[in-house]
Amino acid sequence: MPPLRIVFAGSPAAAVPSLRRLLAGRHELIAVVTREDAPVGRKRVLTPTPVAEEAERAGIHVIKANRLGPVTDQLIALDADLGVIVAYGGLIREPLLSAPRLGWINLHFSLLPRWRGAAPVQRAIIAGDFETGASVFQLVAELDAGDVYATVRRQIGAHETAAHLLAALAESGAELLTAVVDSLADGTAVASPQQGEVTLAPKLSLADGRLHWSEPAARLDARIRGTSPEPGAFTEIGDERIKVLDALVAHGDSGLDAGRIELRGGRVLVGTASDPIELLTVHPAGRRPMRAADWWRGRPPGASDRAANDAPGVAS
Repeated sequence: MPPLRIVFAGSPAAAVPSLRRLLAGRHELIAVVTREDAPVGRKRVLTPTPVAEEAERAGIHVIKANRLGPVTDQLIALDADLGVIVAYGGLIREPLLSAPRLGWINLHFSLLPRWRGAAPVQRAIIAGDFETGASVFQLVAELDAGDVYATVRRQIGAHETAAHLLAALAESGAELLTAVVDSLADGTAVASPQQGEVTLAPKLSLADGRLHWSEPAARLDARIRGTSPEPGAFTEIGDERIKVLDALVAHGDSGLDAGRIELRGGRVLVGTASDPIELLTVHPAGRRPMRAADWWRGRPPGASDRAANDAPGVAS
């Protein structure tokens, strides 16, 4: 079968492995669509997306757009056989949705229909799921609802962060995606309707990182890992907001009242509804990340030893 003419849409680093595999494959990548350059870092330097950088190195035509509406006619005129989308960050609507001969396929980092939406990896960890994966499905107008061509499954490690899990799924998902593209080209691809309970994975907000110390340690640990690196887990001690970058469940340590902080043998422990949480690395507001013990010892005499402990869903 002849190679397919493909338009690829993607933006973050998680989409780069898929782009690389398509570039190395037997099909023709005719254009890459990605989001516009955005300010990055403290100096707010305008920076291309990781996908844009990879495509430009490969000499592929790059179209930068935060919304596809203004570039729809340009994309339709490319006369692609297939559209491929991996974490682009925007919706594909008609008439672009139906423009390629084979439509659009999407690599999504969950086992659909679980965790449809923008933050499937983060939501899976926060919810305490033991397993997740990646799915390649036919894009339809409804959010992440199309028939599925293939999936790959993966256990979620006990200490795995969202960043680590997403990087791993980006690699295994890229292999899955290119296999589906080849099967579409060969006319052997078969898609099946999604089956099971639908759960939603909306984009994380700052509030999703708030730690409620009245919850059990396992749930707090999952929230810390699921919001790493963004938006980041945090707690408040008096007027000070502290990001919790790394922590673990202190199994076997005697309990502390929920939200009570104590230094024991050089370890900073915070009480929960079950075992304490040991803070390993923290990022105090306006300072650099540091070892939790160094931060705690450097606080002024008489400073509060209790973290804010509002109930889940209640603003502090």
